[in-house]
Parts: sequence; structure tokens; C-alpha cells
Amino acid sequence: MSKALFHLPGHSQGSQGTLFWKSLQKIFALSFLLVLLPGAIQIDSASRTFAEPDAVPADRTPLKLPLTKPKLVVKKGRRELLLYSSDKLVRTYHVGLGLSPVGDKVRAGDRRTPEGDFYIFIKNDKSAFYLSLGLSYPNALHAARGLRDGLINRSQYETIMRALKARKTPPQNTRLGGDIYIHGHGSSSDWTWGCVALENEDIRELFDAVNVGTPVTIQP
Repeated sequence: MSKALFHLPGHSQGSQGTLFWKSLQKIFALSFLLVLLPGAIQIDSASRTFAEPDAVPADRTPLKLPLTKPKLVVKKGRRELLLYSSDKLVRTYHVGLGLSPVGDKVRAGDRRTPEGDFYIFIKNDKSAFYLSLGLSYPNALHAARGLRDGLINRSQYETIMRALKARKTPPQNTRLGGDIYIHGHGSSSDWTWGCVALENEDIRELFDAVNVGTPVTIQP
């Protein structure tokens, strides 16, 4: 920009004029930045919004209840729980597992999620983990292995087998462990003592979709 635009009559073009011009340039530059800065911040903010979009929400089309012969399949390696109605997959949930997620549960305190075939023996709407579905661990295979390995005695084995035959709650306090549930409070990591954990909104939907007696298969 020409200095002539800022020449004021009566002012010297010497050193005083030079100082005046430099001061005026600084004022003009500062004013220019103050005008442009808010817009620049808005542009940067908008670009970040587009660069980091929100995750696509999960499909929450309501399930058509009641389901027909519902069953659950947990795939541990994929951290998924699959909900079926009459052999048709109707929902897939992400899950968290026990703190020691690899391998079948063997004994109390091993923090493993058991593998095998189970059924839901209770629905608990007053769970400390929002909502929960009790699984019939130990099953017959766990009981037989526990008897063979000396973890339970013959009387305990027979009690477990009677409960399973009646589709009731097997003993939960033997050396095989117990209290294995599908429950809420988050699926972002493997954090339970052997349970299968879901997000609260997922266990809410699942809780309403299944009944006591629903079969559950947990695969490696």
C-alpha cells in the first residue's frame, strides 16, 4: 500500500514521518488480524468436525417380540454375542469377557469365561451390573472334568447333574466356581471375573428379548 495514502499535510517526510508510517503499519496489521482471526478459528473448528465425525449409531430398529425359539451364541475370539430368532440372526452385540479371556473356565478364581452349552436360569433386574442373565455354569462337562481332577466330590457332581436335568440352578459355590452372568456396565475391555459384559443399552434390549430357559452357547 502506498505511503502517500497516509501522508498528512504539515507532517515532515523525514525521520518523524518514517516513524509515523511504521506505527501506522503496525496498527493496520493488528486490526487486520483481529478481523480475520475469529473466522479462521471457525474454519479450523469446522474442519475438525468433518475430520472427526461421530461414530455411526448402531441399528436400533426395535426387535419384533416375542422372538421365536431364541438362542444366544457368544464368540469369544470375536467378542460378539449373537441373538437368534428361529435360527435367524436378529442382533449382534459387542461384549467384554473375563480378565483371562483365553481358554475354558476350570476352577473358581481363574477369571475365565466358560465355554460350552448353557441355559439362562434367572433374570435379575436388580443386578449390581444394571441387569443380568444367569448362566447354568458348571455344565455336565465341567462337572465331569472337575470330578475327574478332584475339584469336586461324587456328591457335588450328582447335585450338579440333578440341577441340570431339572433345568434349575446348579451349585454355585464349589471349587469349579460359579456366578457367571451376562450383564451390563460396559464392553470396551475384558474386565469381568468370567462373565460376559455388554453395554447397558444392549443388555436392556437382550433382557427383554429372552426368557429363563433360553439356550446359550459360548464358543472359543
